[in-house]
Amino acid sequence: MATSRSTGSMNTPNVPQAPASDRFDEVLAMIQGARQQAAQAVNTRLIELYWQVGAYISRKIENAEWGDAVVSQLAEHLATTQPGLRGFTRRNLFRMRQFFEAYRGDEKVSAVLTQLPWTHHLIIFSQSKRPEEREFYLRMAIREKWSSRELERQFKTALFERTVTQPAKASAMLKETRPAALEVFRDAYMVEFLELSAGHAEADLHRGLLQRLRDFLIELGRDFCFVGSEYPVQVGGQDFALDLLFFHRGLNCLVAIELKVGRFEPEYLGKLNFYLEALDQTERKPHESPAIGVLLCASKNDEVVEYALNRSLSPALIAEYQTRLPDRQLLQAKLHEFYALDIAKDDQ
Repeated sequence: MATSRSTGSMNTPNVPQAPASDRFDEVLAMIQGARQQAAQAVNTRLIELYWQVGAYISRKIENAEWGDAVVSQLAEHLATTQPGLRGFTRRNLFRMRQFFEAYRGDEKVSAVLTQLPWTHHLIIFSQSKRPEEREFYLRMAIREKWSSRELERQFKTALFERTVTQPAKASAMLKETRPAALEVFRDAYMVEFLELSAGHAEADLHRGLLQRLRDFLIELGRDFCFVGSEYPVQVGGQDFALDLLFFHRGLNCLVAIELKVGRFEPEYLGKLNFYLEALDQTERKPHESPAIGVLLCASKNDEVVEYALNRSLSPALIAEYQTRLPDRQLLQAKLHEFYALDIAKDDQ
């Protein structure tokens, strides 16, 4: 009598199946990567189109062939003949012209315009007061990969004005040995999203930063990675804890942040220097650069800070945290004074 042969799983090894999330990750990554590339390709072509349309309108107006009324007629014609076409209103057509005229003389800037969506360009155009401010936010938005919401927030925090008029306060050693760090760190960090009360304690600040860590990381900058809170280090059998520890991928080093809810005092720097030495001796990997420290205080006297940092042998910075958005008009007035002094120096 013939015996039946099973076609089931009798001869198949009973190998445990990995979770679907693990087995299919590579395919999912392919799909997501292709979608991102497609979206970027569409955005690139769209920005190129807006540039071409803006150039065309600009030439027509400059050659006195068109006036504003003709641009209005163009918008109406497009709306009538292409009812499904979006983004070509009279207002947007003039923005395309402005877009072209703003960047046509700057090859370095015009080469990177396609890296941002049109919405970002509109925000930058509407809120920038001068060409250098426009370029600053353009390059920062590309580098930091800000969303449109975060870009608007940076205008509210007057990042450009603060960067120009209030450079980062760093030790002489850091300036000499790690000049790239001066482009990473700031003189002040905005933490208005914590909604801290006027009499907040250090624990409130610490807890708030951990609870809103994503927002704080955006404020710090794209290359910062969180390592730990109250990070333990041991020296001479004694235990110490660093308030916040990060790693910066670009600078390839640990970054210790110590929090102070009062005004900066020179003795704070000694403790920070000790922590940096402990990190370098016990935590730093062979391929990493020496750790950098930041004292984040509620306020500081810039002259006291300068004296304290001039003799510091550690790569350290002293910065403020601000719980309220700054007065942008006041900062713009300071910026105007700064540029006026700069021009006066050049004329001497």
